[in-house]
Amino acid sequence: MAAVTRTAPWRPPRACEDYWSEFRHCKSLWNRFHHYYTYGASPSCQQWKEDYNNCRQWEKNRGPEAQEALQSSERKRVEEQRNFTPVWEMRRDPPRDWHLPLNQEKPQDT
Repeated sequence: MAAVTRTAPWRPPRACEDYWSEFRHCKSLWNRFHHYYTYGASPSCQQWKEDYNNCRQWEKNRGPEAQEALQSSERKRVEEQRNFTPVWEMRRDPPRDWHLPLNQEKPQDT
């Protein structure tokens, strides 16, 4: 007798409300100002709105198109995060003098 394997039903990577919340945050005045100041351009919020609509569409009729669109969007976000190199280099070991008391009288380098 062959064993029957059941896979868990597919769910969106995030709740639909999360996509809507990200869209509202992206459209906020504070975020637009910050993004323009940092990158010199207004943020594009369209993908968050499309993801929200795809999530709602998937909730309605469980269509494979909406599922694939959400999965590809999340993959794209993960890939974009990998493009950013960390600013700080992580330590492998503590400094050699970590156990010594701090010299309170000596001014710190500035």
